[in-house]
Amino acid sequence: MKVSIFDVARQSGLSVVTVSRVINNAPSVRAKNRDKVLQAMKELGYHPSAAARSLARGRTGIIGLILATLQDSLFDAIVKEISDRLAEHGYFLALTVDTGANGGAGRLIYEEDRVDGVIVLSPMQEDGYEQELLQKRIPYVLVDNQQPSPTAPSVVVNNDKGGYEAARHLISLGHRHIAHVAGPPEFLSSMERERGFVRALDEAGLEPWRIERGGFDTETGYRVASSWIAAGELPGAVFAADDHVALGIIDACKNAGLRVPRDLSVVGFDDQFLATALRPALTTVRQPADQIARRAVELLLAAIGGETHEGSAVQVDPELVVRESTAPPPAAEANDLTKEGERS
Repeated sequence: MKVSIFDVARQSGLSVVTVSRVINNAPSVRAKNRDKVLQAMKELGYHPSAAARSLARGRTGIIGLILATLQDSLFDAIVKEISDRLAEHGYFLALTVDTGANGGAGRLIYEEDRVDGVIVLSPMQEDGYEQELLQKRIPYVLVDNQQPSPTAPSVVVNNDKGGYEAARHLISLGHRHIAHVAGPPEFLSSMERERGFVRALDEAGLEPWRIERGGFDTETGYRVASSWIAAGELPGAVFAADDHVALGIIDACKNAGLRVPRDLSVVGFDDQFLATALRPALTTVRQPADQIARRAVELLLAAIGGETHEGSAVQVDPELVVRESTAPPPAAEANDLTKEGERS
């Protein structure tokens, strides 16, 4: 027969109210009575319901996390880090993958009495998460926010700096014909990476060889590079706004008998798992998953605790990781660049 809180009360000789206070760590219980209740629970083998404890404390111990895909190793790393950091504070993570295919119905599981807070990973402006969370008074944090004017606590990466550092690396190697394959313009991160790339070239007195746009996928990289090759035109280097795009570019080069970085230097963005799994290993701009997760958890716990940080954005810096896919250009191009520098 299942042991109840009433059985513990009878065994300890105390009231149900006192037993409940002990279970929920209320400070008002006398030490002697606390010991009696704990001893009765041990003798009876009573284990209080986690749900009941949470309701009594006014919290669920659950944090919701919404993201659009699981097919992204960077998101995987961020989610794992968030889960680990939340566990340190006694929270469990409830994951929702909302691809938009169901009209966003997945977000309806997050009612105010079911989660203590929500983290939204890479939300778009039209997703509507923020308005719904505000209406339900659920504390929340946006990670990799794609809205230019956030009204909620947000953790963002300095994408402008990442694009700038990628271009500066290629320029420092001696490249002067540098292209950029950008992501979708509706992504703020994509436009910021492009802006940083253009700024670095402008400082060096260079114009982009070409700026192409597409998706954050290998198909975009393969399509763009294949069109260059078919036209008999190839830059000396390219900065891709995403590692998947970069890998598509490298694949197109391999299929055409070209070698990276001998014929084309390639830089990606994110530092996905595949960046080091394939050859040549990809030079890329790493997004620091550990820092992103840590700051997101800090902001959310502060919001749950009643601290208000409306409109605040924590910015973390990416890191250029140089590997095998970039190298100085052929001597002819390097000599041209030197001569231009001498003339100027």
